[in-house]
Amino acid sequence: MTARSSSLRRLPASSSAPALEPPRTNVDRDRRRGRGAHSNASGRYEPLARIAFDDGWQSLDDLPPFKTTVTVDATRRIITRNDSPDISFDRSINPYRGCEHGCVYCFARPTHAYLGLSPGLDFESQLFMKPNAPELLERELSAPGYVPKIIAIGTTTDPYQPIERRYKIMRGILQVLERAGHPVGIVTKSALILRDLDILARMARRDLVKVAISVTTLDAKLARTMEPRAPSPPRRLEALRQLVNAGIPTSTLVAPVIPAINDAEIERILEAVASTGVRNAGYVLLRLPLEVRDLFREWLLANFPDRHRHVFKLIQDMRGGKDYDSTFGTRMTGKGPIAWMIGRRFEVACERLGLNVKSAPITTEHFRPPQPASAQLDLF
Repeated sequence: MTARSSSLRRLPASSSAPALEPPRTNVDRDRRRGRGAHSNASGRYEPLARIAFDDGWQSLDDLPPFKTTVTVDATRRIITRNDSPDISFDRSINPYRGCEHGCVYCFARPTHAYLGLSPGLDFESQLFMKPNAPELLERELSAPGYVPKIIAIGTTTDPYQPIERRYKIMRGILQVLERAGHPVGIVTKSALILRDLDILARMARRDLVKVAISVTTLDAKLARTMEPRAPSPPRRLEALRQLVNAGIPTSTLVAPVIPAINDAEIERILEAVASTGVRNAGYVLLRLPLEVRDLFREWLLANFPDRHRHVFKLIQDMRGGKDYDSTFGTRMTGKGPIAWMIGRRFEVACERLGLNVKSAPITTEHFRPPQPASAQLDLF
């Protein structure tokens, strides 16, 4: 290797670095400013791991900061099906792959490994959009034999992440769903949803939409550290208030609940949410599948080094002694006495605040398959 040929050393993904040179996985703060993850390790399917090292010529200083790039995802289908027994929907839409919000705990991060990219910084900087999503959706809804059921949007990556301001794919999807009279459930943590208040209000009058906004913490500093490019807690609460005032069925998710980090805020979050007029709430326990575990561990060591061991001990107590348990039925809430206590605290707070007494109706009775542009018009 020449003196300044490269600052990246390629190693087999399953091997370790030489004994005298421990692997450098963390990325310098200046290069990842405004990002959630602290590293960018190669995806689990890659045959080679790329390790940054100093070759003695300060070549690491020449590496550029991570910038957001957006690539077209030429998908052929837009509705994704699932048969998971512990979730309330069997189909979903994801307008984007990757998410610029940069939430360090995001359980969707490992999906970037399917693209040959890192679930770390790549997940929040190398994004993919599906510009033909509205056209694909119209085609799939008009397919012979299609049976309408609620479509969930925002279950993997946020449909209202910052790049939606430019590409407006989510708005196009809503326009198709409104014309077809198709029900939809939306999960987001972005106040950008207020841009589409006009469509959502019209759909709500026909019982075609439900919206949930996640509120992880009321602590602005913690939110900025944990969810660096997501709207602040006050903006989310204001978005909830405006959605409720517009007559849109709205709920909140206290998600994720992280023991010894934000679990003490459960009652305060629910009180703040109830003050906006929201009448339904849910929660999800922190999930650490695959690479998310190590990314979250790095974040903990950097921001809460005194709590690192305690947090993981509590997590393991709620996951049968493991860092994560994907068992259907308990993966969202955990098990054991600590998980029970969190669930009971949530239930008691909801009872006190009058939350979850009833849920808003949603219907498929208005559904009419879209008519392709070339379709023959009805005679009568």
